[in-house]
Amino acid sequence: MNLLNAIAVGLKEIWAHKFRSLLTMLGIILGVASLVGMSALVKGMENGMKEALIAIGGVEKVRLEENDIPSYQKQLADQAVGCTMNDVYALQQSAPLIKIVTPEMRTRDATATHGSKSYDPWIFVGTWPNALEMNQHVIEYGRMFNEIDDEQARNVCVVGVGARDALFGSPEQLGYEYNPVGEQITVKSQPFTIVGMFTRYESEQDHKARELAKAQPPEPPSTNGPARSRGWGGKRGGGFVFTLKNNTIYIPLNTMWLKFRATAGSNNIPDPRLSTMSVKVADVDKMDQAIQQAHNVLMHTHKGIEDFAFQTQEDWADSIGKAIKNARLSGGIIAAISLLVGGIGIMNIMLASITERIREIGIRKAIGATFLDVFIQILVESVVIAVIGGASGLIASMALVHFLSYISPTDNTPVITVNSMLIAFAFSVGIGILAGLFPAFKAAKLDPIQALRYE
Repeated sequence: MNLLNAIAVGLKEIWAHKFRSLLTMLGIILGVASLVGMSALVKGMENGMKEALIAIGGVEKVRLEENDIPSYQKQLADQAVGCTMNDVYALQQSAPLIKIVTPEMRTRDATATHGSKSYDPWIFVGTWPNALEMNQHVIEYGRMFNEIDDEQARNVCVVGVGARDALFGSPEQLGYEYNPVGEQITVKSQPFTIVGMFTRYESEQDHKARELAKAQPPEPPSTNGPARSRGWGGKRGGGFVFTLKNNTIYIPLNTMWLKFRATAGSNNIPDPRLSTMSVKVADVDKMDQAIQQAHNVLMHTHKGIEDFAFQTQEDWADSIGKAIKNARLSGGIIAAISLLVGGIGIMNIMLASITERIREIGIRKAIGATFLDVFIQILVESVVIAVIGGASGLIASMALVHFLSYISPTDNTPVITVNSMLIAFAFSVGIGILAGLFPAFKAAKLDPIQALRYE
């Protein structure tokens, strides 16, 4: 019997026992669907994590922050000046492995107001124009403030969509996308002109939810006094990084220094310290050398006092890799168990089929069928069941992933990959082969005389 005839006989057997064959295939279908669905969920989760890592500046971004002085230098605490602009200029001049240096100054309780509306930005910071590149921001309306704005300490700002939505109305409330460029807001009695607005940062899931919300009628305005908001209500939906970037107001560094920090403190003593400083290394492969170079420069400007620390994104990138690896491993084990159960079902049904066809096998062997002919026939039938179950599982997985995309807790929708489908299908075929070996061997060993006597 050639292979095509063996496949045809296998299909006839499946068709002759349709319900039984369907129940047998169900384990394979569920196993394949669960394996592809798990892989799609993990891929979506991976995309969301990497998207957030890129949004916050990427692996090449390193934050420099103030740190407690080591115990062996406690006697020098009164000489520590913290991070200042001297550090920024020193890194620019003496650290060639550092590509960009971005200083930041912040102030507390920076409530922004416009008319009767008020808004508390998550980030209100004075910085340089290169913060746009450092933090992977994109301007949607207007422009980023420039070096002249910073040099002249102009009262200009660039806002995120959280500020726009809270102070001027969101697209869902207004029915259109409002451009706030040219409008004035007030922060701590200081008037600021909006010269630019960042684009809306959001995950795929947030984007779907917002598009769905457009179809809903807007809520009526509140009549309980002045409106007050924290952008998106302070929610961490769709990824904290995106929410953080949306609820940002940038002003020039000198404006922050002269208008808010020069008279900081209870005694009106000027505070020259930076809140933080970010650097971007020129080559990620030379991250360690770049950090060591920056450390040497800062030890010189800080007069040997190590009151600073570097915070890299490498730990985050490593944790992403470990989380994805663990998710794939655990999900793969669960799906493999499901496929194994399906394989046991195939073996069980093939053994039952052999019992029903003992006389038929005896007749075939009596008229010349060899051990190999019978072995291949039963094995092919087992593989045919697995192949049909695997193909059906791939179709079912698409429906499953489509459903999961609406209930998925990840920041990105599940993504089906070709590799996951090929692996799942290959596993189903492999399970079919393994499950058919024992029944095929048992059928091929039957003695034709005893088989013909079987009633």
